[in-house]
This record gives sequence, structure tokens and C-alpha cells, in this order.
Amino acid sequence: MKALQFSVSIPRFLLLKALGKFSRRFYFRGPLATIRCVDIAEPALPSGHWIKIRTRMCGFCASDLNLIFLKDSPTASPFTSFPCVLGHEMVGDVMEVGPQVSSVKTGDRVTVAPHLNCEARGIEPPCRACRSGHVGSCENFAEGDLAPGMFIGICKDTGGGMGEIFVAHKSQVFKLPGTISDSIGILTEPLAVAIQAVYDNRPLDGDQVLVLGSGVIGSLIVQVIRSLDISCTITVSEPSNFHSDLARKAGADHVIRARKIFKHTQKVVGAKVYKPMLGQRIAMGGYDRVFDVVATSETLNLATRCMAVNGGLSIVGIGHDAKLDMTPIWLKIQKLSGVFSCGIISQDGQKRHVFQVAIDMLQNNRELKAFLEQMVTHEFSLEQYGELIKTNLKKARYRAVKTAVKF
Repeated sequence: MKALQFSVSIPRFLLLKALGKFSRRFYFRGPLATIRCVDIAEPALPSGHWIKIRTRMCGFCASDLNLIFLKDSPTASPFTSFPCVLGHEMVGDVMEVGPQVSSVKTGDRVTVAPHLNCEARGIEPPCRACRSGHVGSCENFAEGDLAPGMFIGICKDTGGGMGEIFVAHKSQVFKLPGTISDSIGILTEPLAVAIQAVYDNRPLDGDQVLVLGSGVIGSLIVQVIRSLDISCTITVSEPSNFHSDLARKAGADHVIRARKIFKHTQKVVGAKVYKPMLGQRIAMGGYDRVFDVVATSETLNLATRCMAVNGGLSIVGIGHDAKLDMTPIWLKIQKLSGVFSCGIISQDGQKRHVFQVAIDMLQNNRELKAFLEQMVTHEFSLEQYGELIKTNLKKARYRAVKTAVKF
């Protein structure tokens, strides 16, 4: 089968870091490239609890781009195995089911929650994270019956959505209704991440909310808050005019540039802004809930300086090592939390997987569905992966929101 395969070694890592300063093409073209379109054997079912799926479409995520350009922290390397097939935002058709699978049948069209937690790895009893419902943050990503990998797309045993065929555990697979198209179906995973972020740091009526970054996840966070009918004021900080328009369509009350955040925090949110002898300003008062989808040193420091006392910051983006001034955090007793993948949440008194919540939301919310229909702006074949990458490197130029590989 054809697949977009990723692999790296320490010597290649060091060479690419040096050569990449001259041209980013070295990362995806030529003998040192981290990715290649290859012909490989299709993955086998690891056990009777697994399902083989033929890919119809797979979204390209910012985390895929970070991986290709070696921007991820080496801290995550124990929870990844190479060579792996990229892709974790997929829709496909079931082509084979193990004897212990009854939830789906051959021919069903499905999407997949990609995290490879204790249940998928055959580990009993499950870890503390899985027992508490945080199945996307499992403590056993490098243990059990599979090679290391936090999710499908960075595990060498499962394949990924950027390949013609991949495998998934029955606990990961969710049937898609016929009313949800493939292009909307691949957005189930980012929508689930946005839902998880909002549930973990849920605004209250009357709150001031700040979202830093209005790409796919940032705009979906705005949409999820609006879908939950929370009467809060949402401000989005976004440098791109194109993505600023996306934030407005998603339901943001205010869309501003980062350089205007302190002025906005003072005039609109009602905070008092102070200028230290040296360094950046700090606001007393400010935003009750902040979602940082960029997660650089600049945005994280901006978030804590503009956030209110006892405010909550969700770090949704995956960035480089960040230098953070801790003073606003202890001065304003703020709470910082990471957002990775999704898990089980309590909804209307019931425990539900966020993927199913996302699918139901798409089924029942016409406004959300209409918004997502315009998000997949570019489709490519697998062999066009070079153009796919170039488009993602300059999204504003190409007016790209979500790009995808279509099989």
C-alpha cells in the first residue's frame, strides 16, 4: 500500500537542523527528508479486538507539520516509534473486523479517536489516567502490546491516516451518520479536542474569554462555547486577516492583534494595566478564561499577564520550550492546564466519550455543521504531499484552513 512515512535518527536530526536554516525543503525533499511517499505492507490486526480500515480522507494537522520539521520537544520521543505513517484525523471504511468486534461491521464508514491508551494496548488494570476518564493522556503510551506511540499516526504498528490502510482498536472506532460528509468527518478529532478544552476550562455566564490564535482549533473553541449557549464575551487575538475573518464567523465578539491586547483588556474588559520598570506590562483584572492555541513564550506570557486573578489558562498549542515569567501566575493565583487529545466527560449526568459528543453535536447543531463545511479548503492526493506542506507553511497566502489528503 502507499503511505506517507515519517522517520528520523539523531544524525539526520542534527544535519537537518543545520541545513534547515538555509532551506526548509531539506525536511521534506531529498535524501535527508523526514517523510517519503513509500510502498509498504499493510498493517496486520494486533488481536481479535482490532479493526482494519481503508482510508477515504485524512486531515493534515499542525502537529504533523511540527513533526516533519522536527519542532517537537525531544521529551515526547519515548512515546513515539519510527518509521510511522502520519495522520490521525481520518475517515475510512471498515474492511476487516476481528472476532471480538461487534460494534461495527465490514463496509461501515467510521472515524477514529486516535489515542492508544491502556485498552488499546491490552493493559489490565488500566492506569490512573484511563480510570479517571483521561484516556487521551494514558500513562502507558510506551507499554503493552504495541510499540510506543501516543496515538495512531506516530506508532509504527498501526499505520496512519496518510496511508491507504490502517488499524484501530474497537474502543477507538465510531460510526459516522450518512448526514456527515467525509470532509466534516475528518474534523471530528479537532472538534473533540476543542470540546475537551472547553469542558476542562469551562467559562461561566458573564465571563471574559480570550483565545490566542484562530486556526482550526481556535475557531472551533469559539464555536463550541457558542454551541453550549454560554453568555460570555469572547475576544480572539489573531495576526492574519484571513483567519481573523474565520474567528468572526465562528462567533467571536472581538478580534484584535496581539499588540492591542493590553489596550483592549483595559478599555473593554475593565482591567488596570501597569508598566514595570523593565519588561512587559501586566493587567490586574482581565480575562477569566484563556485558551492559548499557539503556546509560544510570547503568547504564554501575554496570557498570564492579561488573565484575571484565579483565572484559568488552557495550553492547547504544542510549541517549543517556552520561557515563562512566573510572577503573574503566583501574584494572581492562576491555574494552568494542558490540553492533549480527549477523553471521557460528564454530560447531563452521563459519562460519554468526547468523540461521540462531537458526532452528536455535528448531527444536532446546524450552525456548527455549516461552519465546518467551509473549513476543508484544500484537498491533495498522497503524491502531492510537497504541495500540501507548502500550503500549510503559508496558510494565509493560500487562504487555507484545513487541508486534507483524499484517497
